[in-house]
Amino acid sequence: MKPHAEMPVAVPQSPDRPLPPGACDAHIHMVAAPGEFDLWDGRVENPAPGLDFEGWIALYERHMAALGLDRVVIVHSILYGADNAVTKAAVARLGRDRARGIGLVTDAATDAELDALAEAGLSGVRLNYVHGGVLSWAGVTAMADRLKARGLHVQMLMNAHRHMAELDDGVRSMPVDVVFDHIGWPDVAAGPDEPGFQRLLALLAGGRAWVKLSGLYRLAGAPYEATDALVAALVAANPERCLWGSDWPHLMLADAQMPDAGVLLNALLRVVTDAATRKRILVDNPAQLYGF
Repeated sequence: MKPHAEMPVAVPQSPDRPLPPGACDAHIHMVAAPGEFDLWDGRVENPAPGLDFEGWIALYERHMAALGLDRVVIVHSILYGADNAVTKAAVARLGRDRARGIGLVTDAATDAELDALAEAGLSGVRLNYVHGGVLSWAGVTAMADRLKARGLHVQMLMNAHRHMAELDDGVRSMPVDVVFDHIGWPDVAAGPDEPGFQRLLALLAGGRAWVKLSGLYRLAGAPYEATDALVAALVAANPERCLWGSDWPHLMLADAQMPDAGVLLNALLRVVTDAATRKRILVDNPAQLYGF
């Protein structure tokens, strides 16, 4: 029997500063009750028990209200494999005026499957370069022109210190936008001068990639001050290519502690102190990338 995920904080603490109108949580996942949507046989855990799809939607809407968020990007969870039904349903339920999605496809994705993602309000496809999964870098490279034709981009999880050197040239030649999750999942102890992280900074500076200032709780303990220098370096490299996401409901925690998304948001506000840059990261950049 597979273990269950932990239930997220019922209501996160309010951020230290009010967010600008149109602020976007650019990285969450949506789940549902057993039997509502097909789970992937290869998953490592089941969603936390006790809520159905509508219950999870209501819980996330309370999360949005507490943090002062107006928009959201729902990243399809590997718990459901390449069946994007739960993510498509969440985008439809929350409404295209405030929600977009990121899908998961296999290397063998057909034109019809990619069309269906775009038609459902999904903006890209995700691959996991750290743990593997159903979509590979070779596969997404091969379908890049088909993604571009549909206005879709690539989102990926990788370790900057382990993978950036081998990905650098491919990212630069990709005909679509590439978005890196969780600040590039770097070696925090090595700091921003680590060579792989420096490559990531160069990609941002040249406008060749985007980065989500998310997942800090997977890299450090609250209040996440250990990641401040890394986040500051990413923002300094190119604030026009940074996004923020809570990573709610914080699936597959492994050794990490369940975070309070308000504390995560305060970590951004602590590093990014001027209102114009906060608005750029929270409002303008996601509006540009996801088409709000």
